[in-house]
Amino acid sequence: MTTSDQIAEPTAATDEQLEQEGDIAADYLEGLLDIADIDGDLALDVRAGRAYVSVEADDAGSLSALSHPDTVQALQELTRLAVQNSTGRFSRLILDIGGSRDARQRQLETLVDRAISRLEEGASQASLPAMSSYERKLVHDIAADRGYSSESFGEGADRHTVLRRG
Repeated sequence: MTTSDQIAEPTAATDEQLEQEGDIAADYLEGLLDIADIDGDLALDVRAGRAYVSVEADDAGSLSALSHPDTVQALQELTRLAVQNSTGRFSRLILDIGGSRDARQRQLETLVDRAISRLEEGASQASLPAMSSYERKLVHDIAADRGYSSESFGEGADRHTVLRRG
């Protein structure tokens, strides 16, 4: 038996554990919002084996500094670390700030549509820029919905998606 055979696969978190992750994340984010003197309401949800935390505000402009995709990604990673530090478990928590996830979904749809245009013009494949695993999953879903195949290539921060005709 090799060492890799001895490593146990992580078990999926229960809904109760995911709710706990959401609560821990909400407490952490409330602290950050207080420090930054930003008003925001937090909503928690559990779906598809992940905890989702959304930060919304009546005045959408108050969250504009935080809703940039790179900022959301960084805050998500910090929040995941805070949850992991508290629970001792890896967290796949998803953070949305001021509708940033919907905005990013639309951007990814545009990227996929441009890649599809290149394929329809005769390219054998179309590579997209490197992105997070969550964004690559969204790209795979978008491509499949449009009848195209996709695959991820590369390692770490260089991991990207390549589209081909279905």
